[in-house]
Amino acid sequence: MDRTERFYKIEMLIRSRSSVRFDTLLAELEVSPATLKRDLAYLRERLGAPIEWDAFSRGYRFAQEAWRGAPKHELPGLWLSEHELHALLTLHQMLAGLGEAELLGRHLAPMFERVQAMLGLSEQAARELPRRVKLIATSRRRSSTAHFETVCSAVLQGRRLQLLYRKRGGAGSQRPEPRELSPQRLVHYRHAWYLDAWCHRSEGLRRFALDAVVEAQALEAKARRLPLQQLEAELDRGYGIFAGGREQWAELRFDAEAAAWVAQEEWHPRQRSTRQTDGSLLLRLPYVDATELLMDLLRHAGRVQVLAPAALRRAYAERLRSAVAGLADGD
Repeated sequence: MDRTERFYKIEMLIRSRSSVRFDTLLAELEVSPATLKRDLAYLRERLGAPIEWDAFSRGYRFAQEAWRGAPKHELPGLWLSEHELHALLTLHQMLAGLGEAELLGRHLAPMFERVQAMLGLSEQAARELPRRVKLIATSRRRSSTAHFETVCSAVLQGRRLQLLYRKRGGAGSQRPEPRELSPQRLVHYRHAWYLDAWCHRSEGLRRFALDAVVEAQALEAKARRLPLQQLEAELDRGYGIFAGGREQWAELRFDAEAAAWVAQEEWHPRQRSTRQTDGSLLLRLPYVDATELLMDLLRHAGRVQVLAPAALRRAYAERLRSAVAGLADGD
């Protein structure tokens, strides 16, 4: 067993027997005397376990349990193996790499400091560990930490929100508008946070970008809760983050070179793909707004054909012509 499991077993043995002899611990843990001494010292010094030697019983016990009414000592989280603790630290670094440490980091930091202590990491090792996992985030949009916390709490507590929201538009300087919302869920997509909510002004489900929130205030009124199936049916039908509108199906053909990569990707949960005899890939997927789909198709320009619908094919061709015209103007 690894060291974390040994800690848990020492805790369990002392708890169940009140006092445990040194040779009994050796037999149960199957370790050397030197290893057991190190484990006992670590439990006392790093994890605060009040383990003491009792001369009367000639064994180890928890000191505070010798007094009637004293609280029992617990070692929280020690059911996790060393591998699982490493996975938790990696997750913490992933949050930091994705830029979410600003939103969640200060709430999670105490827990991860505890995890580091449980693993026995030295101060130098704890500083070096984050450098061993690197995530590169591009085009990340920043949301206010205060707004995120307010919105997140309202979602989990089922309370209404009053937002001052700046709707995105071509001018980019629209005046913020007040919205009273019943928040339903938070969505993280391509390095940005969104709120799915019932808008009481428009009487419908809408998706709001948190980086466009100017002010956020939680209200005392309870939120109107909708079934998750309704959210998924109305907001998850389209391609990417865009929701609402009439569903259409795009039919795309990727040549053999692009197919080697696209075949391993999920563009949409309901996509249908068929590998052709010439190595190309036929991909069909639903969308309700072509904006984001066109952006992703341009990444494969020259390697993908838009077969249907005709409106999407024309829009894609227009994007390509505009790109070529821009190059010509540069010359």
